[in-house]
Amino acid sequence: MAAPARAASAPGNGRSGGAGTSGATVGRRCGGGRGGVAVGRRCGGDRGGATVCLLAVGLVFVIVGVFGAAVEAARVARQRAAVAADFAALAAAAQALTGGEVACASADAVARANGARLAGCRLDGLDAVVATEVTVTPVPGLTRVATATARAGPARA
Repeated sequence: MAAPARAASAPGNGRSGGAGTSGATVGRRCGGGRGGVAVGRRCGGDRGGATVCLLAVGLVFVIVGVFGAAVEAARVARQRAAVAADFAALAAAAQALTGGEVACASADAVARANGARLAGCRLDGLDAVVATEVTVTPVPGLTRVATATARAGPARA
């Protein structure tokens, strides 16, 4: 009886060499292992691939963190402008009987003490309407202005 013929190297038959091999290095010489044959490991290939992926993930975290910090800085600036406007309007309303110039000077002093700039001030009867601005730089090179308006006056029934 004759022995079966051996299949030639063909795609997908598990033998090394030939087109269509799966990239496994079993049987290829890499210069390591016993007799220079690498069993179950690749020659060169993807060394450092995980490092690149880890650096990419780290960069995504940094970008998201910077974006979050910029949004939070803008929110804090808006809140500071609102607080400064509220206090400045109360100060102006307290001085409303002395005239608009004195009332707005008082509002300007209070706004500056709260880290804001007085953008507008007017008296509407005994009510004071005040606008303040706070400059914020959430990211280097990007400057924005947060504004707020407040009204204060005597209580009405």
